[in-house]
Amino acid sequence: MTETIISILLGIGLAASSGFRVFVPLFVLSLATHFGFVPVGESFVWIGSSTAIICLGVATFAEILGYYIPFVDNLLDTISLPLAGIAGTIAMASTMLHLDPMITWGLAIIAGGGTAVAISTSTAATRAASSVKTAGIGNPIVSTVETTTASILSLFAVFFPIIAFIFVLIILFIGFKLFKRFF
Repeated sequence: MTETIISILLGIGLAASSGFRVFVPLFVLSLATHFGFVPVGESFVWIGSSTAIICLGVATFAEILGYYIPFVDNLLDTISLPLAGIAGTIAMASTMLHLDPMITWGLAIIAGGGTAVAISTSTAATRAASSVKTAGIGNPIVSTVETTTASILSLFAVFFPIIAFIFVLIILFIGFKLFKRFF
């Protein structure tokens, strides 16, 4: 039972991280699986392969770099929303062990994908506001904060899932308050 709860908290932490950067949490999960820190379900063993590590590493680097290029960052925000939902769902589903597939995929779609999309929506709104208010000059700062948050949250999800879950709740609370204030 404890293992199941920890795997759910791990999945939610990685899914939330996917809302900030699509590939960072998948790359961290890939490395953690490869080195035996995170067990994954049988159908997700591929994520710990050398091929996955290389592909996700290149994708992570390209995504981070892309967010520092003016106008490309806004384009990436457009396509990152559905990709974040998919990445969050995969991250959540891969970490849930010994559960019925219906429960696994239901939780993965709702909690994993939903969390990732909620955070991705707020980061896209933040970047849009930054683009308008600073003519894009503030966007590299926003990008750095997002990448740092995604990296730290991913690492905490792997090594300290309970603390990562608390961070996710705080992030969602702050995001909700900011969204309510501005809209």
